[in-house]
Amino acid sequence: MGSFAGGGLPSDDVVVTALRARDEAMFAALLDTWSGGMLRVARSHVSTDHSAEEVVQDTWLAVIGGIDRFEGRSSVKTWVYRILVNTAKKRGVRESRTLPWSAFERDDGTDGDFDALPSACWKEIPAVWPTPEGEALASEVRGLIAEALTRLPPRQRIVIILRDVEGCSSDEVCEILEISPANQRVLLHRARMFVRDWLADYFESVKQPE
Repeated sequence: MGSFAGGGLPSDDVVVTALRARDEAMFAALLDTWSGGMLRVARSHVSTDHSAEEVVQDTWLAVIGGIDRFEGRSSVKTWVYRILVNTAKKRGVRESRTLPWSAFERDDGTDGDFDALPSACWKEIPAVWPTPEGEALASEVRGLIAEALTRLPPRQRIVIILRDVEGCSSDEVCEILEISPANQRVLLHRARMFVRDWLADYFESVKQPE
């Protein structure tokens, strides 16, 4: 199949055909592209990094085992992430770290401007922020964002990770998590507001006197 470095993944039809043919290059490309994000999502449900790694491994085994039955009613990525989330949720419940998804409060209301913060805002540190230390400060802020994410309720955390870290669309998130568009918007809005406030508090605390 050849290398996909720098060129991104091919279309879903090509991906599915290659996986059904047990093409190792395609499988490696998917691992390189998705496994980091899958670990972050899995870690939202389980108690240790090792457990998250096992969830991802189990997910890929399920993908390979089920690819011949894939019907194309969703994108390959959405299908893979749904398997991942279901696997992680079951593992998390067994570990008694998280409750079943339905046990959490339902955030079905609507409040505020859900899209006040664009998805790209967490993928790259905005250049307008005061950054006398340049990349060092940017790295510090990324660490603060990561810390803020760990403090979010599980439902909010997984939604913001899927949307703003993994770049999934709102429709994809709704399908992966089996939640309504309104619920997805509220969860994302609240998560973004928490992370933004966390960063604002940090910069206020380190602001140098004029």
